[in-house]
Parts: sequence; structure tokens; C-alpha cells
Amino acid sequence: MIYRRLFDFPTWRVRSPFEELAQMRRQMDRLFEDAATPYQRALAGVFPLINLTEDKDNYYVRAELPGVKADELDIQATANNIAISGERKIAAEVEGARYHRREREAGNFSRMIGLPGDINPDKVEASLENGILTVVVSKAEAAKPKQITVKS
Repeated sequence: MIYRRLFDFPTWRVRSPFEELAQMRRQMDRLFEDAATPYQRALAGVFPLINLTEDKDNYYVRAELPGVKADELDIQATANNIAISGERKIAAEVEGARYHRREREAGNFSRMIGLPGDINPDKVEASLENGILTVVVSKAEAAKPKQITVKS
């Protein structure tokens, strides 16, 4: 095999027409393997994670904010958006500690959540309990469903 590679000895096997494409694909996979890592880190860095639900009168935004205190949060409401921002603090490790894995990051965060309909910014309530922020947002009167009776 070494002789064949060094001296361009002809091989007697039939080559697939897609062999070159498969080799190029393997090389491209190797090339982009390291390039995909920062993109994956950017996706993992979205903080806080949220759930958005609704009923006939309200929207409910629930966000995971472990270790964040209520006075460190800033919540703002506009026509159909809720903005949650604050700072996540993590206690410093002992000096000279070596990390084997570091997934928890500290720093400022901000999330803008677009709501499916108009809201009443004056009727927004927020509570933080056990690291879960719950924001109850009242729908605007125009966005609430109306019951229509059918006359016979």
C-alpha cells in the first residue's frame, strides 16, 4: 500500500464516481468542526430560558433565573413586547483554581420577548419564587376574544 501511494502504482479496483465527493465531504466536515463550536456556544448562551403561554385574558412569561435576586431585575413592557434584563452574579472560585468544565457564566443579560398580540402595559405583574420569574401580562381589550351569540 505504501508502495502504491509513493510511486503512483495503478490500482486494479473500480473506483466509485462518488468517492471524490465523499472525500471532499470528510475534509469539509473536519474544516467546519472547529468553526461550529463558537456558534454552538452562542446558542447555549441564551439566558434566561423562557416559556410563553396564554389564556383568554393574560399572557404568562416564565423565566428561569437561578441565583438572581428580584432587585437585580429590570422588566419593561411596551405595546407587544416584554424586556427582561439584569445581572447574573456567580461567586468567585478560590484563587488558582483550574476549571475542568465551565458552563455557568456571569454577567449582564437581556431578553426581548415578542408577544402574539397587544397588551395593556399598565396591568403587568411580576413575581420571583425559587428562581422562576413569572410575569403576568394582561391582554389589551382589542386582543381579547369576544363571545358572539348566534341568533336563530
